[in-house]
Amino acid sequence: MKFFSDAEKAALQSKLKIEEGDCIFFGADKWEIACEVLGRLRLRIAEIQDLVGRARPPGAPGWDFLWVTDFPLFEWSAEENKWNAMHHPFTRPKAEDIALLEAKKFPEIRAEAYDVVLNGVEIGGGSIRIHEPELQEKMFETLGISPEDRQSLFGHLLHALRLGAPPHGGIALGLDRLVMLICGEQSIRDVMAFPKNNRGMDLMSQSPAEVHPRQLRDLSIKLAKGKKL
Repeated sequence: MKFFSDAEKAALQSKLKIEEGDCIFFGADKWEIACEVLGRLRLRIAEIQDLVGRARPPGAPGWDFLWVTDFPLFEWSAEENKWNAMHHPFTRPKAEDIALLEAKKFPEIRAEAYDVVLNGVEIGGGSIRIHEPELQEKMFETLGISPEDRQSLFGHLLHALRLGAPPHGGIALGLDRLVMLICGEQSIRDVMAFPKNNRGMDLMSQSPAEVHPRQLRDLSIKLAKGKKL
């Protein structure tokens, strides 16, 4: 800490509760990038120091559950120059943040979304859905989805919403990830019946593979010249 003044050192020690010999990492960039980089660094250090036991043998103690809440409702896309839904366009904003939607303070709006994590592995996630047509229209406007695209992409859902929908939500759990943890494995490929490798190939069924031209004809698919399945 030779580049810090004595006052800065004292402030850091007080705020971070650090002691002599501790190693502190700083990240300076946009909030999302800094969080991503420091998060990956934290996981790598924990792995090197054997601080996180993701896989535990059956019956081993120390099953650590964690709920992740207060996700941002929107994320900014520099490539598209627009706001996108962090989860999906039907995720409900927190009731106390709806006024922020009216004020166009999009980075501050939180979603009624949640993940459940077990021993550092996400095993499920979901959200509370929007059930008011007026609020759904405001979401579409914020996301820049035109009325035509709303109907072509989500027409059946919007029709059902006009007929009335109660407050509702859900969560999807990953059974294969739970089995991986219970069995003490490090990868879900070790507990899946037909796992894909990192090239998207199923070695047990030799998929993808070449197909008969008749199958392509029946599906009205034509391969580019020189390309084979």
